[in-house]
Amino acid sequence: MANQLRGFEPAPQDLVLTLLGAYHAPREVGAVWSGGLVRLLAEFGFTEGAARVALNRLVARDLLSRTKNGRHVHYALTPRTLAVLGEGDRRIFTLGERPRRETTWTVLWHSIPEERRLARTRLTSRLRFLGFGSVQDGTWLAPHDREKDLAELLTELDVAEHAGVMLGRPATAVDFRAFVARVWDLDELSERYRAFVEHFHGREVDSDQEAMLLRTRLVHTFREFPSLDPELPEDLVPAPAHRAEALRLFHVLYPALAESAQRHFDEVTKP
Repeated sequence: MANQLRGFEPAPQDLVLTLLGAYHAPREVGAVWSGGLVRLLAEFGFTEGAARVALNRLVARDLLSRTKNGRHVHYALTPRTLAVLGEGDRRIFTLGERPRRETTWTVLWHSIPEERRLARTRLTSRLRFLGFGSVQDGTWLAPHDREKDLAELLTELDVAEHAGVMLGRPATAVDFRAFVARVWDLDELSERYRAFVEHFHGREVDSDQEAMLLRTRLVHTFREFPSLDPELPEDLVPAPAHRAEALRLFHVLYPALAESAQRHFDEVTKP
């Protein structure tokens, strides 16, 4: 049901990044006209004022850069945003692609000072996207070898001196399902996969605009799964219910709508 599918209607800043990630970043051609982005956001129900506030805030966060050509303002993705989108695409399009049997796990603990609160917040967001779950305050666990990812992330955020990393493997599978259920809400994850399938299955479109609206909502909703699904080894914990069905639906519908959706995006964003 729609009301069970949290994240279906994105906030305007998130929507801008989803739109640019889906229709602009794959081609990386120039900048996008601000008036076109405002019109696209209007198609999702946002006012012109809300759209322009979102664009300004993305510039302030160094996620977009702004240029002016005559009377027209254009926005482009910053290198930081392109890197984040590239990482996101890798996680999105490889999620659940093969059963996992990996035994190497990663434990991270940190004591980032209170004055580095922004770095701590960014670390938490990126850890979840890498499949980490919170064991307790300052201690995180992932069922993957994330040594290289963490080395880059801790250096990027300049918090390596406040963190420690250890690699290992579970000593026993006894009661292991009960343990991981305290780290990740696996029942909620299965319900979200079910809601995703129920909401997007059987959807049809009659225009390029409808294709763009559906495809954008589809990928925006699906992009949350890498932060929720740790992809636990299936010899220890069964795969979430409805995950396989959700993956099939996404990988069929997303490319099927691509040409029509791209056509609408290009038409609207042309000055």
